Amino acid sequence: MGKNHIRTAADAGRPCDGARTATRRRIGASLLALTVAGAVLLTGCGAGGGNHSSDGADKSGGRNLPLPAPVQPTGGATGRDQQGEQSDAPDVTPSPDYLSTFALDVDTASYGYARRTLASGVVPDPTTIRPEEFVNSFRQDYRRPDGNGFTVTVDGARTDDGRWSLLRVGLATRAADSESERPPAALTFVIDISGSMSEPGRLDLAQQSLDVMTDRLRDDDSVALVTFSDEARTVLPMTRLGDHRARVHHAIDGLEPTDSTNLGAGVKTGYATAVEGLRKGATNRVVLISDGLANTGDTDADSILEQISSARREHGITLFGVGVGSDYGDALMERLADKGDGHTTYVSSRDDALTVFCDRLPQNIDLTARDAKAQVAFDPETVEQFRLIGYDDRKVADQDFRNDRVDGGEVGPGHTVTALYAVRTRPGASGHLATASVRWLDPDSRAPHEESGILETGALRSGVWASSRSFQVTAVAAYFADALRSGDARWSSLPGALPLGELASHAHGLAKDTEDNDVANLATAIDQADGLNICDENCAR
Repeated sequence: MGKNHIRTAADAGRPCDGARTATRRRIGASLLALTVAGAVLLTGCGAGGGNHSSDGADKSGGRNLPLPAPVQPTGGATGRDQQGEQSDAPDVTPSPDYLSTFALDVDTASYGYARRTLASGVVPDPTTIRPEEFVNSFRQDYRRPDGNGFTVTVDGARTDDGRWSLLRVGLATRAADSESERPPAALTFVIDISGSMSEPGRLDLAQQSLDVMTDRLRDDDSVALVTFSDEARTVLPMTRLGDHRARVHHAIDGLEPTDSTNLGAGVKTGYATAVEGLRKGATNRVVLISDGLANTGDTDADSILEQISSARREHGITLFGVGVGSDYGDALMERLADKGDGHTTYVSSRDDALTVFCDRLPQNIDLTARDAKAQVAFDPETVEQFRLIGYDDRKVADQDFRNDRVDGGEVGPGHTVTALYAVRTRPGASGHLATASVRWLDPDSRAPHEESGILETGALRSGVWASSRSFQVTAVAAYFADALRSGDARWSSLPGALPLGELASHAHGLAKDTEDNDVANLATAIDQADGLNICDENCAR
């Protein structure tokens, strides 16, 4: 594994560094004591072995909960992925930090765009590969809560690489309400009609999708339409559907591609339209549909979002980004969604679009948690090294886990969030391995809540390819993403990585066993990647 993304447990004491070693021991003892205390507070819900998740959402607002982020010692971690000492990197200062903290992310655009690119016979740019978006593109069977918030499930399995294991943290929100039960929606669609959107599968796909969605929305839902090319304009103000569907269809059908892409103007006008048509008691959201190829006006995500910061903060209007097109501005769209308190996806076909705008509309527009963050605390007595797979742009300072002024992720009903870690256990390790916690704000009251789950070393008895089908799908997705970004020198192969041909065989077997079309599509994408010979010396062989 590469030295750049490993955290290492306290090293074996240096005689010339007694003070540092003593400090580590105190930190380790404190963390272990807090972990044991936290375990007593948890109500276990076993899923086999050491897999536990806790039950009800905490109502204490963050008090008396297991394993809070400690005050950082001098010279300790700052929340960025710390450089840890290992055998091939003795010059790197070891970190005394056993915490990993990140904002939740339900984006899936990276995986969708990679599939589109591979299907066209092109190798994806490694910089567009975000492993967490591959992992989170598949349905999981985690237990769900009854109300807003999350359940926490933690499990793991051994790889074939020494003492390395994969540890999975699974978070689930309540099931999405039926169309008749969800709150009314006030949706402002911001549509890119620049010249690049004339390519088949861009504007035409957006129009087809919006037409179908308009027919499926309820009478008490509202829709506004904003377009942008070299400038932006409001084509349709916020309009309650009711008897006005024909008016909405007319506005959608009249969209035609024109000039350049002033995405900044589109977002600014879209939020102004959303604020003007703001509905109390409704889900107010801006839905941006674009290929993300901004070339006119403001093209910086932070600058664009700063212009509409009051609309986001004062009115709680969130951004949902939908990417289209074979040439796609992935980085800009992802940045806008992350900083715009929302998420992004990518559609390349009519089926994809219908899934996003119709089948999964409630989970894509409604919210069950704001500013959600996760923190995993590894036990220094049993864990030697760990690596979070992905979430590179979502890191949060460990001490900010309970700082509710620090931005997290927004998550809707029906979502699951998965984080996968590569973990190297100590020789003969036995007992507590890790505690995973999630903190979020209620979307209405903004009251904070937390939930936690624990994992014991006994849960690592089985190997990855003998574990549950859902765990294997998670592993296949992570290993696939890892192979696709092998051309990026910042990353090295995950422990237990397989050649793409073997990985494809596992995927095809899982597709047959699960009868899941999404897994079948994953297998096809791995076959396509294998056929392009994308792997070099960095890939597993």
